[in-house]
Order: sequence, then C-alpha cells, then structure tokens
Amino acid sequence: MNYLIAVVSDRIQAETAYSALEAQGLPMNQISILGRGYKSADEFGFIDPSASARKQARLMSYWLVPFGFFAGATFSLITGLNTFAWAGEIGNHIIGGFLGAASGALGSYVVGGGTGLIFGSGDALPYRNRLNAGKYLIVVEGSQSLTDLATRILRQFEPENLQGYTELG
Repeated sequence: MNYLIAVVSDRIQAETAYSALEAQGLPMNQISILGRGYKSADEFGFIDPSASARKQARLMSYWLVPFGFFAGATFSLITGLNTFAWAGEIGNHIIGGFLGAASGALGSYVVGGGTGLIFGSGDALPYRNRLNAGKYLIVVEGSQSLTDLATRILRQFEPENLQGYTELG
C-alpha cells in the first residue's frame, strides 16, 4: 500500500484540494482529510509516540528486570559486601538482587521509553505536531499509480509538504 500525505495551511485549501481529487475521479474512500472538524490523528491511525515508548519500555523490562536481579545478587556474592548487617548474609544477597532488579526497571524505563519516544513514531510525530498547530493533512492511500496521479493534482495547490510512503510487509 502506498500513501501520499500533503500538508496544507487551512481548511479551505484542504477542501479545495479534496474537491480537485474528487473531480479527477479518484476513489473518495481512499482519501482522507485530517484536522479540526475532520479525522484526528488517532482516528486515522497515526502511532502515538508515548504509547510506542511505553510498549518499548515494557518489552525491555521483561529481560532487564530479571537480568538486573541476578546481576545484583551475583555482585553481592562476588564482593561479599555486608551493606545491611541486620539482613544477614543471605538477606544481603537478596537485597542486592532487588536493587539490581530496580536498576533494570529504571534502565528499561529510561532507555526503552526514550528510544521508543524518539524512534518509535517515525514521521507520525511531525504530522501530529502540524495538526496541533492547526494545519490540515490530505492523505491518499492506494496503488502507486493512484498516488502518482494524486501527487500531480496536489502539487498545483502548493502544499507545505508533500510526502509519499510505501508500507513494507
């Protein structure tokens, strides 16, 4: 599936461009307007970067927390530290394991959440920002020939940005 996304500055320009696509006989069920009064980014299916970051952090925690526990317990065993005298020898190793697990959880939150927020959203975040700034998006989805025809039609409206994408897999 191919996508073409045009960013226009106002509603009138978006509706005019939409009408021009309709006049050329493009299938209207494959064309969407996103913006105030039309579909939102969530309704269209743009990835929410914070949801992507939460998912990435959760996936990383599945292996970082247990690894952190065993690394903390192993460190306590190897060094023989008696940090918590009241806990005894075994208690110190268990506490070391829990501290290691907490470090793993913090690492998954910082690294997984940060990379998910930065890299997980692709181009969805800039488009969301443009929608939040009051701009409108015209999205055409379909075959390569359909998006090529839509590109020629939309160029005459001098959009702020005109970008094509190909969905992989």
